[in-house]
Amino acid sequence: MFKTIKNDLPASIVVFFVALPLCLGIALASGAPLFSGLISGIIGGVVVGALSGSKIGVSGPAAGLAAIVLVSINSLGYEKFLVAVVIGGIIQILFGALRLGIIGYYFPSSVIKGMLTGIGIIIILKEIPYFFGMDKNPQGDFAFLQLDGENTISGLLNAINALLSGNISIGSTFIALVAIGILILWSNVLSKKGRIFQLVQGPLVAVLIGIIFYILTKDGTFNIIKDNLVSVPVPENFNSFLGQFSFPNFEAIGNSEVWVTGFTIALVASLETLLCVEATDKLDPHKNVTPTNRELFAQGTGNILSGLIGGLPITQVIVRSSANIQSGGVSKLSAIMHGFFLLISVILIPKLLNMIPLSVLAAVLFIVGYKLAKPSTFKKMFSLGWKQWIPFMVTVLGIVFIDLLWGIGLGLVVGIVVILIKSYQNSHFLHIEDKSNGKHKIKMTLAEEVTFFNKGAILKELDSLPIDTDLELDVRKTRYLDNDIIEILDDFALKAKERNIDIHLVSERGTVENPSSFIEFFKLRPKTA
Repeated sequence: MFKTIKNDLPASIVVFFVALPLCLGIALASGAPLFSGLISGIIGGVVVGALSGSKIGVSGPAAGLAAIVLVSINSLGYEKFLVAVVIGGIIQILFGALRLGIIGYYFPSSVIKGMLTGIGIIIILKEIPYFFGMDKNPQGDFAFLQLDGENTISGLLNAINALLSGNISIGSTFIALVAIGILILWSNVLSKKGRIFQLVQGPLVAVLIGIIFYILTKDGTFNIIKDNLVSVPVPENFNSFLGQFSFPNFEAIGNSEVWVTGFTIALVASLETLLCVEATDKLDPHKNVTPTNRELFAQGTGNILSGLIGGLPITQVIVRSSANIQSGGVSKLSAIMHGFFLLISVILIPKLLNMIPLSVLAAVLFIVGYKLAKPSTFKKMFSLGWKQWIPFMVTVLGIVFIDLLWGIGLGLVVGIVVILIKSYQNSHFLHIEDKSNGKHKIKMTLAEEVTFFNKGAILKELDSLPIDTDLELDVRKTRYLDNDIIEILDDFALKAKERNIDIHLVSERGTVENPSSFIEFFKLRPKTA
């Protein structure tokens, strides 16, 4: 794992700066103590990062659970709520033992891509007001209807009106523009000029310049007020630091509401984690596949520990994970180190952290959001046809105008309806014939119709193929092949080279030896009756 530290260390620093305001903001949005968000961020990095089978996924407090947590704390009180978090963690471990991690494979690719794009748009829309130093809504409140009484659109319009009328924080806006310039220059120019610019990441430079700017201008025209800075709790001494931890009141273990809350946390956190795992694996340039049942075990263990010492519920989080991937993270070391950075910084340098302008961190998140929601993504999804485009757009709009879980749910419903309209039931979607004689020779015949419902089974069969295999993949009878399956085959083509698996693709046009791109092959394949 330490062989990749040259990639993981810079990435972990970027993830740290992304995670810090979100940990605090989600705690505030959840009606919990600020320190609870940092606890769950630390455990999500160090504990879950170590136990997880994901190489590039990063866990922490999740915005998708904020509404549930807020209602539960108001109803139960914080100490009883922590009991529910512990129970939720135990249930997640049971989910893993029951091998329920496969659920994530039954969400269409169009919905997963819609989730990534929708989150990217939400990040951009939510961070723009911080550019101008005027948003009172806590970072991490990603719902359309905000805690400050505004909604996403009205908050954005207020920011634009403030900009036009000149009622903005000049210092916040100036340093945000400088930070954006640094990030773009670093990414597009300097990172290609020398190794030092690859080791020292642009976000770190932007944050350091932001701190220096705050110190130099705090008594002048460009001063940035306290509300527009990071706000980490600052303990007066070691005893006051320990006093920030809360502990569950296990006398409430017999309370039925506690158990209902615990099961709700386990169900929602598991679903959000599995969806983020699927999305993160799609973003991963190395196409690693995360063992989902092990992920549920890791998340459950993290939630048990988080609940025991006063933290919020934990899930894998796409914002942190995508920042990790975009910054060059390669192994789980990046997630673990970001957790240690959170721990060390809140103990040793909380006052320095409180000099970081929120507008600088907004600039970092703005870049993350743009990379998730590039215009080219919309163009690509549209080119795939209406069966991909409609579920994709429903998911995006649902996330932007309602919230994450509603958007995914609506996208899934539409995706299922589209599939049912265009397909028919076929129980024999896959046939495998072992013709081994010395070297492994396996024939895999795809049926007339293969949809995303079959994704988990096909992925399992492909991953179980032994090394040094001749695989004959027969698609002559196949009349409908879902885009999700094509993507699985395309990813498998990369893995096959590493495992010395020769692929003979048999179609109505003849046999293709070791096709380099299944996506291109099926795109050019003539339609049959």
